[in-house]
Amino acid sequence: MNNILAIAQKELKSYFVSPIAYALLAIYALICGWFSLIAIANFIEMSQMGQGPADLNGYVIAPVVSNAGVLSLFLIPMITMRLFAEEKRQGTIELLVTSPITDMEIILGKLLGAMGMYGAVLLIKLLCLSFVFMFGSPDWRPLLTAYLGLFLQGSALLSIGMFVSNTTRNQIVAGVVTFGLALLMWTLDWGTTFKSDGWAKVLAYLSLTAHFNSFARGVIDSKDAIFFLSVIGLGIFLTARSLESLRWRA
Repeated sequence: MNNILAIAQKELKSYFVSPIAYALLAIYALICGWFSLIAIANFIEMSQMGQGPADLNGYVIAPVVSNAGVLSLFLIPMITMRLFAEEKRQGTIELLVTSPITDMEIILGKLLGAMGMYGAVLLIKLLCLSFVFMFGSPDWRPLLTAYLGLFLQGSALLSIGMFVSNTTRNQIVAGVVTFGLALLMWTLDWGTTFKSDGWAKVLAYLSLTAHFNSFARGVIDSKDAIFFLSVIGLGIFLTARSLESLRWRA
């Protein structure tokens, strides 16, 4: 456990000694602030015109959180692209895989470091939404549920991005491939809405959108949580197999 935490700490620090963390936080803060401003302005306008109920959770928090899910598709590849690709580029991957630590400790440490960076990004959104609680009284439980969904979805994509980063030494390639896979998983159910075939059901089930929407509405469904945990496990398994082959070559 100590080795895992040491690697996670090293990875998290590496983000903040480069412009990556600050660029991610600044971009996320700017976009989330804009989304929050638009949602609040629309809510105020609708309330004044009497066009809808004064539901802060439904008209402000849920749309902002849903937009954050889309935004994570762009940010997560920037977090994961360097995890293993940078080690390969610098030539330190051989030293890492031949050190007296297990492959699983390396993988979990790097994943925890990436999850820590993603958690810091999510705190920016919480800061933006804090103004809603300062001037209103929304229910905090749907927000907590939505954040759980955001973190599970992000962790699933981080595990996939970690595997992709371990297959190349080029960070740009790792980032582009991770973004492509994330976007594909997000849109898998777009063409299956009115289909009832078996393949359509499979694609719909593999879509991130289908499993994230319930969290965004404030509903925790065990099948959605199991899906995200399964994707995390798959990403860890694939990375372990890839790292194992690299260890044998080293």
